Amino acid sequence: MAASMLGSAADPLGHGVSGLFRRRPPWGLCAHVRRMPRPMVSGRSVAAASGPGPSGTDHYCLELLRKRDYEGYLCSLLLPAESRSSAFAVRAFNVELAQVKDSVSEKTIGLMRMQFWKKTVEDIYCNNPPHQPVAIELWKAVKRHNLTKRWLMKIIDEREKNLDDKPYRNIQELENYAENTQSSLLYLTLEILGIKDLHADHAASHIGKAQGIVTCLRATPYHGSRRKVFLPMDICMLHGVSQEDVLRRNQDKNVRNVIYDIASQAHLHLEHARSFHKSVPVKALPAFLQTVSLEDYLKKIQRVDFDIFHPSLQQKNTLLPLSLYIQSWRKRY
Repeated sequence: MAASMLGSAADPLGHGVSGLFRRRPPWGLCAHVRRMPRPMVSGRSVAAASGPGPSGTDHYCLELLRKRDYEGYLCSLLLPAESRSSAFAVRAFNVELAQVKDSVSEKTIGLMRMQFWKKTVEDIYCNNPPHQPVAIELWKAVKRHNLTKRWLMKIIDEREKNLDDKPYRNIQELENYAENTQSSLLYLTLEILGIKDLHADHAASHIGKAQGIVTCLRATPYHGSRRKVFLPMDICMLHGVSQEDVLRRNQDKNVRNVIYDIASQAHLHLEHARSFHKSVPVKALPAFLQTVSLEDYLKKIQRVDFDIFHPSLQQKNTLLPLSLYIQSWRKRY
Protein backbone atom coordinates (compact mmCIF):
# COMPACT_ATOMS: atom_id res chain seq x y z
CA MET A 1 0.00 0.00 0.00
CA ALA A 2 2.65 2.48 1.02
CA ALA A 3 5.01 2.36 -1.88
CA SER A 4 2.40 2.55 -4.59
CA MET A 5 0.91 5.68 -3.06
CA LEU A 6 4.13 7.64 -2.59
CA GLY A 7 4.50 9.00 -6.07
CA SER A 8 3.45 12.51 -5.03
CA ALA A 9 6.22 14.90 -4.06
CA ALA A 10 6.27 17.91 -1.79
CA ASP A 11 7.22 21.56 -1.43
CA PRO A 12 10.58 22.62 0.05
CA LEU A 13 10.50 23.28 3.75
CA GLY A 14 12.56 24.21 6.73
CA HIS A 15 12.88 22.08 9.80
CA GLY A 16 11.52 24.40 12.46
CA VAL A 17 8.19 22.76 13.27
CA SER A 18 7.42 23.97 16.76
CA GLY A 19 3.82 25.04 17.07
CA LEU A 20 2.83 23.34 13.83
CA PHE A 21 -0.49 22.04 15.12
CA ARG A 22 -1.52 24.60 17.72
CA ARG A 23 -4.88 25.25 16.10
CA ARG A 24 -6.34 22.56 18.35
CA PRO A 25 -4.74 20.68 21.26
CA PRO A 26 -3.69 17.09 20.37
CA TRP A 27 -5.76 14.33 21.85
CA GLY A 28 -2.79 13.01 23.75
CA LEU A 29 -2.20 9.97 21.56
CA CYS A 30 1.38 9.38 22.57
CA ALA A 31 4.17 7.44 20.88
CA HIS A 32 5.70 4.32 22.41
CA VAL A 33 8.72 4.11 23.04
CA ARG A 34 21.88 -8.00 14.68
CA ARG A 35 23.78 -9.56 12.32
CA MET A 36 24.10 -12.69 10.12
CA PRO A 37 27.44 -14.29 9.29
CA ARG A 38 28.64 -13.45 5.78
CA PRO A 39 27.46 -16.19 3.43
CA MET A 40 29.80 -18.10 1.16
CA VAL A 41 29.34 -17.64 -2.58
CA SER A 42 27.79 -20.54 -4.50
CA GLY A 43 28.14 -21.24 -8.21
CA ARG A 44 24.45 -20.72 -8.84
CA SER A 45 24.47 -17.40 -6.98
CA VAL A 46 27.40 -16.10 -9.02
CA ALA A 47 25.54 -16.96 -12.20
CA ALA A 48 22.34 -15.35 -10.94
CA ALA A 49 24.12 -12.11 -10.06
CA SER A 50 24.98 -11.48 -13.69
CA GLY A 51 21.42 -10.15 -14.17
CA PRO A 52 18.75 -10.67 -16.79
CA GLY A 53 20.29 -8.42 -19.46
CA PRO A 54 22.69 -5.60 -20.25
CA SER A 55 20.89 -3.19 -17.95
CA GLY A 56 21.40 -5.51 -15.00
CA THR A 57 19.35 -6.25 -11.93
CA ASP A 58 20.46 -3.03 -10.26
CA HIS A 59 18.87 -0.99 -13.05
CA TYR A 60 15.65 -2.98 -12.63
CA CYS A 61 15.47 -2.04 -8.93
CA LEU A 62 16.27 1.59 -9.65
CA GLU A 63 13.51 1.85 -12.26
CA LEU A 64 11.01 0.07 -10.02
CA LEU A 65 11.69 2.63 -7.30
CA ARG A 66 11.57 5.59 -9.66
CA LYS A 67 8.13 4.54 -10.84
CA ARG A 68 6.59 3.21 -7.63
CA ASP A 69 8.37 4.95 -4.72
CA TYR A 70 9.60 8.23 -6.13
CA GLU A 71 10.42 9.79 -2.76
CA GLY A 72 12.33 6.69 -1.65
CA TYR A 73 14.18 6.79 -4.98
CA LEU A 74 15.23 10.42 -4.47
CA CYS A 75 16.31 9.81 -0.87
CA SER A 76 18.37 6.78 -1.91
CA LEU A 77 20.18 8.84 -4.56
CA LEU A 78 21.54 11.05 -1.76
CA LEU A 79 23.10 8.16 0.15
CA PRO A 80 26.87 7.59 -0.13
CA ALA A 81 27.76 6.02 -3.49
CA GLU A 82 28.86 2.73 -1.91
CA SER A 83 25.45 2.32 -0.23
CA ARG A 84 23.06 3.24 -3.03
CA SER A 85 22.69 -0.08 -4.83
CA SER A 86 21.94 -1.89 -1.57
CA ALA A 87 19.41 0.78 -0.54
CA PHE A 88 17.73 0.46 -3.93
CA ALA A 89 17.53 -3.30 -3.42
CA VAL A 90 15.95 -3.08 0.03
CA ARG A 91 13.45 -0.46 -1.07
CA ALA A 92 12.62 -2.40 -4.23
CA PHE A 93 11.93 -5.42 -2.01
CA ASN A 94 9.52 -3.26 0.00
CA VAL A 95 7.82 -2.06 -3.19
CA GLU A 96 7.36 -5.63 -4.43
CA LEU A 97 5.59 -6.51 -1.17
CA ALA A 98 3.55 -3.29 -1.08
CA GLN A 99 2.22 -3.91 -4.59
CA VAL A 100 0.83 -7.34 -3.73
CA LYS A 101 -2.29 -6.06 -1.97
CA ASP A 102 -3.46 -3.90 -4.86
CA SER A 103 -2.45 -6.31 -7.62
CA VAL A 104 -4.35 -9.46 -6.60
CA SER A 105 -8.06 -10.15 -6.78
CA GLU A 106 -8.06 -12.84 -4.08
CA LYS A 107 -6.34 -13.00 -0.72
CA THR A 108 -5.18 -16.58 -1.48
CA ILE A 109 -3.10 -15.32 -4.40
CA GLY A 110 -1.63 -12.60 -2.19
CA LEU A 111 -0.69 -15.18 0.43
CA MET A 112 1.04 -17.25 -2.24
CA ARG A 113 3.13 -14.25 -3.30
CA MET A 114 4.05 -13.53 0.29
CA GLN A 115 5.08 -17.15 0.69
CA PHE A 116 7.31 -16.77 -2.37
CA TRP A 117 9.10 -13.84 -0.72
CA LYS A 118 9.44 -15.66 2.59
CA LYS A 119 11.11 -18.56 0.80
CA THR A 120 13.19 -16.09 -1.22
CA VAL A 121 14.57 -14.51 1.95
CA GLU A 122 15.33 -17.94 3.39
CA ASP A 123 17.11 -18.88 0.15
CA ILE A 124 19.06 -15.61 0.15
CA TYR A 125 20.45 -16.41 3.59
CA CYS A 126 21.32 -19.91 2.32
CA ASN A 127 23.19 -18.17 -0.51
CA ASN A 128 20.82 -19.56 -3.12
CA PRO A 129 18.63 -16.65 -4.40
CA PRO A 130 16.05 -17.25 -7.14
CA HIS A 131 16.69 -15.75 -10.56
CA GLN A 132 14.53 -12.67 -9.92
CA PRO A 133 16.05 -9.15 -10.21
CA VAL A 134 15.02 -7.83 -6.79
CA ALA A 135 15.98 -11.11 -5.10
CA ILE A 136 19.42 -11.05 -6.72
CA GLU A 137 20.08 -7.45 -5.68
CA LEU A 138 18.81 -8.15 -2.17
CA TRP A 139 21.17 -11.13 -1.95
CA LYS A 140 24.06 -8.84 -2.92
CA ALA A 141 23.02 -6.34 -0.23
CA VAL A 142 22.78 -9.06 2.43
CA LYS A 143 26.24 -10.32 1.47
CA ARG A 144 27.76 -6.86 1.41
CA HIS A 145 26.32 -5.56 4.69
CA ASN A 146 25.28 -8.66 6.68
CA LEU A 147 21.73 -7.36 6.83
CA THR A 148 19.56 -8.65 9.65
CA LYS A 149 17.12 -11.26 8.39
CA ARG A 150 14.57 -10.40 11.07
CA TRP A 151 13.84 -6.95 9.60
CA LEU A 152 13.15 -8.41 6.16
CA MET A 153 10.82 -11.03 7.59
CA LYS A 154 8.99 -8.45 9.70
CA ILE A 155 8.15 -6.48 6.56
CA ILE A 156 6.78 -9.60 4.87
CA ASP A 157 4.80 -10.76 7.91
CA GLU A 158 3.21 -7.36 8.49
CA ARG A 159 2.22 -6.87 4.86
CA GLU A 160 0.83 -10.39 4.81
CA LYS A 161 -1.41 -9.58 7.79
CA ASN A 162 -2.48 -6.40 6.00
CA LEU A 163 -3.94 -8.45 3.14
CA ASP A 164 -7.09 -8.83 5.30
CA ASP A 165 -8.10 -5.33 4.15
CA LYS A 166 -9.47 -4.36 7.56
CA PRO A 167 -9.39 -0.80 8.94
CA TYR A 168 -7.10 -0.15 11.89
CA ARG A 169 -9.01 -0.49 15.15
CA ASN A 170 -6.95 2.24 16.78
CA ILE A 171 -3.94 4.47 16.20
CA GLN A 172 -1.69 1.95 17.95
CA GLU A 173 -2.47 -0.68 15.30
CA LEU A 174 -1.49 1.77 12.59
CA GLU A 175 1.72 2.58 14.47
CA ASN A 176 2.54 -1.12 14.86
CA TYR A 177 2.07 -1.64 11.13
CA ALA A 178 4.33 1.35 10.42
CA GLU A 179 6.97 0.13 12.89
CA ASN A 180 7.14 -3.32 11.32
CA THR A 181 7.27 -2.00 7.75
CA GLN A 182 8.63 1.55 7.46
CA SER A 183 10.79 1.49 10.60
CA SER A 184 12.21 -1.93 9.65
CA LEU A 185 13.14 -0.43 6.28
CA LEU A 186 15.04 2.33 8.08
CA TYR A 187 16.82 -0.15 10.37
CA LEU A 188 18.04 -1.94 7.24
CA THR A 189 19.16 1.37 5.73
CA LEU A 190 21.15 2.14 8.87
CA GLU A 191 22.83 -1.26 8.57
CA ILE A 192 23.67 -0.48 4.95
CA LEU A 193 25.33 2.73 6.17
CA GLY A 194 27.26 0.75 8.79
CA ILE A 195 25.42 2.37 11.71
CA LYS A 196 24.83 0.54 14.99
CA ASP A 197 23.59 3.20 17.37
CA LEU A 198 20.73 3.21 19.86
CA HIS A 199 19.83 6.87 19.27
CA ALA A 200 19.70 6.33 15.51
CA ASP A 201 17.43 3.32 16.07
CA HIS A 202 15.08 5.39 18.24
CA ALA A 203 14.92 8.12 15.60
CA ALA A 204 14.29 5.50 12.89
CA SER A 205 11.44 4.02 14.90
CA HIS A 206 9.63 7.35 15.21
CA ILE A 207 10.30 8.42 11.62
CA GLY A 208 8.97 5.09 10.37
CA LYS A 209 5.79 5.53 12.41
CA ALA A 210 5.35 9.06 11.08
CA GLN A 211 5.86 7.70 7.55
CA GLY A 212 3.20 5.03 8.05
CA ILE A 213 0.67 7.51 9.44
CA VAL A 214 1.26 10.05 6.66
CA THR A 215 1.03 7.29 4.04
CA CYS A 216 -2.34 6.27 5.49
CA LEU A 217 -3.55 9.87 5.20
CA ARG A 218 -2.17 10.38 1.69
CA ALA A 219 -3.76 7.16 0.48
CA THR A 220 -7.21 7.98 1.87
CA PRO A 221 -8.61 9.53 -1.35
CA TYR A 222 -7.33 6.58 -3.39
CA HIS A 223 -8.78 4.03 -0.99
CA GLY A 224 -12.04 5.98 -0.86
CA SER A 225 -12.33 5.68 -4.63
CA ARG A 226 -12.27 1.90 -4.10
CA ARG A 227 -14.90 2.08 -1.33
CA LYS A 228 -12.36 1.39 1.40
CA VAL A 229 -11.46 3.34 4.55
CA PHE A 230 -8.39 2.58 6.69
CA LEU A 231 -8.42 5.54 9.09
CA PRO A 232 -8.18 4.37 12.74
CA MET A 233 -11.66 3.50 13.98
CA ASP A 234 -11.13 4.79 17.53
CA ILE A 235 -10.46 8.34 16.32
CA CYS A 236 -13.38 8.21 13.87
CA MET A 237 -15.70 7.06 16.67
CA LEU A 238 -14.37 9.76 18.98
CA HIS A 239 -15.61 12.41 16.54
CA GLY A 240 -18.74 10.59 15.41
CA VAL A 241 -17.45 10.01 11.88
CA SER A 242 -18.62 6.96 9.94
CA GLN A 243 -16.97 5.25 6.99
CA GLU A 244 -19.73 6.64 4.77
CA ASP A 245 -18.76 10.18 5.81
CA VAL A 246 -15.28 9.53 4.44
CA LEU A 247 -16.50 7.74 1.32
CA ARG A 248 -18.81 10.66 0.53
CA ARG A 249 -15.84 13.01 0.96
CA ASN A 250 -17.66 14.84 3.69
CA GLN A 251 -15.67 17.93 4.67
CA ASP A 252 -17.46 18.94 7.85
CA LYS A 253 -15.72 19.81 11.10
CA ASN A 254 -15.87 16.28 12.54
CA VAL A 255 -14.06 14.72 9.58
CA ARG A 256 -11.42 17.44 9.70
CA ASN A 257 -10.97 16.81 13.43
CA VAL A 258 -10.30 13.12 12.69
CA ILE A 259 -7.64 14.07 10.16
CA TYR A 260 -6.19 16.64 12.57
CA ASP A 261 -5.80 14.07 15.34
CA ILE A 262 -4.11 11.55 13.04
CA ALA A 263 -1.80 14.18 11.51
CA SER A 264 -0.93 15.41 15.01
CA GLN A 265 0.29 11.95 15.90
CA ALA A 266 2.59 11.89 12.88
CA HIS A 267 3.88 15.34 13.86
CA LEU A 268 4.52 14.10 17.41
CA HIS A 269 6.63 11.24 16.08
CA LEU A 270 8.70 13.66 13.98
CA GLU A 271 9.29 15.79 17.07
CA HIS A 272 10.40 12.73 19.05
CA ALA A 273 12.75 11.68 16.24
CA ARG A 274 14.32 15.13 16.12
CA SER A 275 14.85 15.14 19.87
CA PHE A 276 17.67 12.62 19.23
CA HIS A 277 19.32 14.77 16.56
CA LYS A 278 22.38 15.79 18.57
CA SER A 279 23.02 12.19 19.60
CA VAL A 280 22.56 10.54 16.19
CA PRO A 281 25.84 9.94 14.29
CA VAL A 282 26.25 12.30 11.32
CA LYS A 283 26.80 9.27 9.10
CA ALA A 284 23.23 8.14 9.85
CA LEU A 285 21.51 11.37 8.80
CA PRO A 286 21.11 10.49 5.08
CA ALA A 287 18.87 7.59 6.12
CA PHE A 288 16.34 10.04 7.52
CA LEU A 289 15.86 12.43 4.60
CA GLN A 290 12.28 11.30 4.10
CA THR A 291 11.35 13.63 6.95
CA VAL A 292 11.47 16.42 4.34
CA SER A 293 8.43 15.13 2.48
CA LEU A 294 6.68 14.06 5.69
CA GLU A 295 6.89 17.48 7.29
CA ASP A 296 5.91 19.14 4.04
CA TYR A 297 2.74 17.08 3.77
CA LEU A 298 1.81 17.93 7.36
CA LYS A 299 2.29 21.62 6.65
CA LYS A 300 0.26 21.43 3.46
CA ILE A 301 -2.63 19.62 5.13
CA GLN A 302 -2.65 22.25 7.87
CA ARG A 303 -2.84 25.02 5.23
CA VAL A 304 -6.00 23.46 3.76
CA ASP A 305 -7.53 23.13 7.26
CA PHE A 306 -7.15 19.33 7.30
CA ASP A 307 -9.28 18.74 4.21
CA ILE A 308 -7.88 15.33 3.27
CA PHE A 309 -9.42 15.54 -0.22
CA HIS A 310 -8.02 18.95 -1.20
CA PRO A 311 -6.49 18.78 -4.72
CA SER A 312 -3.26 20.47 -3.58
CA LEU A 313 -2.41 17.43 -1.43
CA GLN A 314 -2.26 15.23 -4.53
CA GLN A 315 -0.01 17.51 -6.57
CA LYS A 316 3.56 16.49 -7.31
CA ASN A 317 6.21 19.11 -6.57
CA THR A 318 9.17 19.22 -8.93
CA LEU A 319 11.24 21.07 -6.30
CA LEU A 320 11.42 18.06 -4.00
CA PRO A 321 14.87 16.94 -5.27
CA LEU A 322 16.27 20.38 -4.50
CA SER A 323 14.67 20.39 -1.04
CA LEU A 324 16.17 17.01 -0.25
CA TYR A 325 19.59 18.08 -1.49
CA ILE A 326 19.54 21.22 0.67
CA GLN A 327 18.55 19.22 3.75
CA SER A 328 21.26 16.69 2.99
CA TRP A 329 23.84 19.46 2.65
CA ARG A 330 22.72 20.97 5.96
CA LYS A 331 23.06 17.52 7.60
CA ARG A 332 19.68 17.74 9.25
CA TYR A 333 16.54 15.64 9.31
